Amino acid sequence: MERFELLDAVAVPLDESNVDTDQICPARLIRAFAQPGRHEHVFLHDRRFNEDGSPKPEFILDQPAYANAQIIVAQRNFGVGSSREAAVMAVRAAGFRAIVAESFGDIFVNNCFKNGVLPIRLVANEVDALRASLHRQTGAHVAIDLAQQTVTGPDGGSYAFAIGALRKRCLLAGLDDLSLTERYADAIESFERTYRAELPWLKL
Repeated sequence: MERFELLDAVAVPLDESNVDTDQICPARLIRAFAQPGRHEHVFLHDRRFNEDGSPKPEFILDQPAYANAQIIVAQRNFGVGSSREAAVMAVRAAGFRAIVAESFGDIFVNNCFKNGVLPIRLVANEVDALRASLHRQTGAHVAIDLAQQTVTGPDGGSYAFAIGALRKRCLLAGLDDLSLTERYADAIESFERTYRAELPWLKL
């Protein structure tokens, strides 16, 4: 998993609440992740593209200023709905590393950390202020410092966010669940040898 330390990138102000996982990754497109090269346009597919596959220029993510955006600033309840991990995979495949919102779906948050995406909760007035500054400066950058746990908008406004110590450590080091467990491989193997020696009658 790619490490997350300091991200300074174009941010998209998405003035919407309740963007659920079926919008983020329509169920019929989940299988695209098993086919290399076909998953880049899954994220918010039905909102962004016409039936012929052409982009909808009126939708904010299809505007040239946000072509290389890596941060989304939304409203509340981002990622609610069904528990499909493909929703976060779609976010990541579209190039986004962080999402700032007032609240998230709980399972979506867990899946974000498993896939190297940082979900940041800020209070409503902070999220509103951040989006307003992005609307005033189309295509502006937002800076996210995970070590310091701050989000800084294009107007210089800085906001602190909370994150669990283990999740922070894993993102900074680029560790997913598997690679974190592998760090303790020697200790696990030592325990199993001792366990088998002390309880030889168990079949493991």
